[in-house]
Amino acid sequence: MENQSPSQRPADEKEWKLIEKLLGQAQEEHRKSRRWGIFFKFLTFAYLFVLLGLMMTGRTSSNLSPVTEEHVAVVAVNGVIAPDQDASADLIVTGLTRAFEAENSKAVLLKINSPGGSPVQSNQVYNAIKRLRDNHPDKKVYAAITDVGASGAYYIASAADEIYADPASIVGSIGVIMAGFGLEEAADKLGVERRVLTAGDNKAIMDPFSPIRASDREHMETMLGEIHQQFITAVRDGRGDRLREDENPDVFSGLFWTGERAETMGLIDGLKSPGDVARDVVGTDEMVNYSASRSPMEEFLRKFGVSIGEGIASQIGLEGAVPSIR
Repeated sequence: MENQSPSQRPADEKEWKLIEKLLGQAQEEHRKSRRWGIFFKFLTFAYLFVLLGLMMTGRTSSNLSPVTEEHVAVVAVNGVIAPDQDASADLIVTGLTRAFEAENSKAVLLKINSPGGSPVQSNQVYNAIKRLRDNHPDKKVYAAITDVGASGAYYIASAADEIYADPASIVGSIGVIMAGFGLEEAADKLGVERRVLTAGDNKAIMDPFSPIRASDREHMETMLGEIHQQFITAVRDGRGDRLREDENPDVFSGLFWTGERAETMGLIDGLKSPGDVARDVVGTDEMVNYSASRSPMEEFLRKFGVSIGEGIASQIGLEGAVPSIR
């Protein structure tokens, strides 16, 4: 440094100042990075804590406090009836069991707003109602249809002692449907070659990229006819002589009617809202909801699982291949 000329020293000082400035900026960036890291770690722990809280809430929310007053025990049937929906057989039957076993419930009321769904799920609920009625003969079951009580939802309702609806409710649709598409001509025009390998002559039945065989159609129609007959038998058993079947040949055709028309056909017993049923039929204004629901955590996992399952189903061609009483 002693040999440096005066003109060199200012340049060296500028370089050192620049280096110090860069080092200072690097340290500041490092401190910021650490702060953000701590923040995100805290956020992660908070998220996990909230999830744990939701899981605990879901576990404890199903434990209803005993109701000391006489009341009508309400169980909701809302939306599509299917295993992964709010109107699944498991959830509905859980709610019904609570409702029947409640010490001070005078009667059980199914509050229905559903277009139908799975025939298996509907039949499971139907059978559970019959069993619970036999086990608790002192408690009647009423069904009150709000907007829609069609197909699988009506299947469930027919197990009740009495069915009520609004004059403008949609009631009926006693039939079975299985829908799909025939895309073989579109595939030919697009030059798409369908490659399907099966073990079993009928494993690719209803393949949308192949023409439907007469034997396949006959088999599927026979299966749907059997399910339809199960539906008809359940309705006849539930409604008995109240069903004016001889006067209405279309009652089991899959058609649906307003509540007003359904009353004249014997599909329902009267025109009342759920509140009217509780007050006028059961004789109390007190209504308690016994419907079962998933915990928030279970709902999150269900949606996550459904999204994966739907992706797999679409890849292997199983989407929309289940009979539905809708």
